[in-house]
This record gives sequence, C-alpha cells and structure tokens, in this order.
Amino acid sequence: MARSRVTIRDVAARAGVSHQTVSRVINQSKQVRPVTRARVESAIDELDYRPNATARNMAKGRTGTLACIAPNLTDYTFASIIDGAETEARQQGYFLLSASARDEDTFAYLMDDLVSSRRVEGIMVINPYADRRHLHLPPDFPTVFAGARPREEATDSVALDDVSAAYEATRHLIDIGHRRIAMVTGPMAEDCSQDRCLGYEQALLDVGLVLLPELIIEGSWLAPSGYEAYQKLAQLDPVPTAVFAQNDQMAVGVLRAARDKGLMIPDELSVIGVDDIPLAAYFAPPLTTLRQNFADIGREAARSLIQTIDQPGAPARQMRLPAELIIRRSTGPIPL
Repeated sequence: MARSRVTIRDVAARAGVSHQTVSRVINQSKQVRPVTRARVESAIDELDYRPNATARNMAKGRTGTLACIAPNLTDYTFASIIDGAETEARQQGYFLLSASARDEDTFAYLMDDLVSSRRVEGIMVINPYADRRHLHLPPDFPTVFAGARPREEATDSVALDDVSAAYEATRHLIDIGHRRIAMVTGPMAEDCSQDRCLGYEQALLDVGLVLLPELIIEGSWLAPSGYEAYQKLAQLDPVPTAVFAQNDQMAVGVLRAARDKGLMIPDELSVIGVDDIPLAAYFAPPLTTLRQNFADIGREAARSLIQTIDQPGAPARQMRLPAELIIRRSTGPIPL
C-alpha cells in the first residue's frame, strides 16, 4: 500500500507545536524562536515533508501563475507566441494560464475575474487593439503586450520591428528592379499595419519613388482579402509588377488571384509576405517572406513579465525583434 502523503499537521505533531508554527517556519517568519525552528526543521527532515508550493506561494500573496489572453487559441501566430511564453514561464517556475477573449466584453470579464481575485501575478496580452480591450487593463498590475507595441510607453512590450520588416520587404522588390509596387495591408486600425505602412513608404521615398494611394488596398489578414485586393489591383493601368502583402495569408490570396488570371509567378508578378508560416515554403511557388520568430516573442514577453513582477516600479521595457528575409521563388526581376 502506498504511503499517505505527509501533512503539515503530521510535522506539527512530531515537533510538538501548532501547525501555524510549522507554517511560519516554512515561510521563514522571524516570529519563531531558534530552538523551536530547529525542532520543526528536524521534524520536516525526519518525515521527508514537502510543502505544497502553491500553498506556500498563496501564503505569501503569490500564486506562481501568469495569464496570457489572446483573441483565440487556434491562430498560428497566437499559438506560437503562447508556446514560447509557456516554455519560458515553466523554466522560471511559473504556470501559464491561456485563455481566449473573442470580444471586448469577454476580455473585460477575464480581467476582472483574474486580477480582482488575485488568481494570477501578471497578464500577457496578445492583440490588445483588436477592439478596445486595452482600456480594460488594470492599472499598476504587471502587464506585457506580446506581438504589439503600446500606445503609451508605460507598458512592457515585445514585438516584431514592423517598420524595419516592411522596409526590408519593399527594398527587396526595389533592389530586383520593381518600381510599381502595391501593398495589401492588414486592418488599418491595428498598429502593426500602420507601422508596416511606414516601412513601405520609407523604402519608396529612399529611392525617390512616389507613394500612390491607389496601390494600397486594406485587407483583413486572411487569404480571401488578399485575393480580392489583387482583383482590384489588376484593374489598374498600368498594373503593379509586385505586391507586398503584410502577412503570408494575404500573400497566398494574391498568388491565387494572379494564377486565376493566368499570370506566371514571378515572371509577370512578384509577391512577398511577412511571417514565414510553416506552409510558406510549400506554396506554388514557394513564398518569399520576412520571417519573424513568434516563439522568441513569447519567450521574451514572459521573461519581461516575470522581471516586472520581481522588480515592481522598474521602467517599462520596449523590445523590437528583427525579421529575417527568406528569398524563395515568388519574387524575381521586373518583367521586360
């Protein structure tokens, strides 16, 4: 028969003290006489008592738990960030609770439930500007934005350097000869879409190209919006010779729309995306893209959040991670 688990009351009985005294010894309280402390510690060793970590943390006002709130838990980007954050949290002795909030009301409820009850010690928020959810973040509570920059510098954040990524994507197209370069953006209410527009614009200006509003189409991050965007771009005269899609999913939509019109990629149209999702190398043709390491974003966000918990009052940290240009067969020299 398996031995029953030793409890704090067993230790108290062995040491001849109250269980409250054992708790004070475990939590390193100074309100215990040295002789009593020695007796309790001896009983702990004799019984091989292992204090419950969760109970110890709660006694100190700690839970050892972090929360990550995302619009959903199935999106590849969100899931990859969470996976990296969970790995880092576990290595530092924390448990990461992940939850989805598909709308502002759900997010507000989660914030109230998790923070007011002190169930978690810190909050990681993915896509805080999907609606007005950022307005429901509790003041003076450890918080970090993962994959997004804050609109006020008082919040820790870890994200891709979106401006530089878009600049590099556009310069790649320019460097291989393209001058009429269209862009399919994400939702323009989101900061990363705006930042990628800045990078695109700066790359054009640096070589003396004029920014043409008709070459910019707003998408939704999803492939169908890329498809619809290229259908509009194809009606222009002259048509663009290259398209920078602000993420890979929309780039796939552009590729499909171009093929449906009988265009050869990259002979008649070059297409570049951002993210380097797992299927990017298997598209027809394989997609040129800017790779961002979502797991690194998650790891750094968790590390930053834990530092904020351990060092309350420290200045907020803003970290921007670089992207890596991955050249495949969806981009090529300008058609002659």
